[in-house]
Amino acid sequence: MQQTLILLKPDAVQRRLVGTLLDRFERKGLRLVGLKLVSAGREIAERHYAVHKGKPFYESLLTFLTSGPTVAMVWEGREAVAACRVLMGLTDGAKSPPGTIRGDYGLSVQNNLVHGSDSPENAAAEIALWFRPDELVSFAQTDAAWVG
Repeated sequence: MQQTLILLKPDAVQRRLVGTLLDRFERKGLRLVGLKLVSAGREIAERHYAVHKGKPFYESLLTFLTSGPTVAMVWEGREAVAACRVLMGLTDGAKSPPGTIRGDYGLSVQNNLVHGSDSPENAAAEIALWFRPDELVSFAQTDAAWVG
């Protein structure tokens, strides 16, 4: 079973979209195995966005992620990384199709509501950055036979 990290960024929290967005992942059939509300400090933001260091938008990414509370989640399921990426939509909400999180709720490129891991390898690294192993819960999903 594949796991992925999803962050509901400060704009999603400030706009009171947490429950609505969490519902999208649940309705897809993914299993929530980790959830917490955090105030990301600069250190975790720098580590999370290390791949963008040196790019013109790097500092604004750090400022945005540290600007308010973030909901960190780990979702598990068949092809969880790809499934979550489809649910999220394109980075630019104005160009993202309706029915996706960003297509339905976003217009900005930077304030795009949600982050999702882009590969299983990055998911493992990002999960380890945001969660300790004892913060993840494994359980038998009673409807597993119905969702894959």
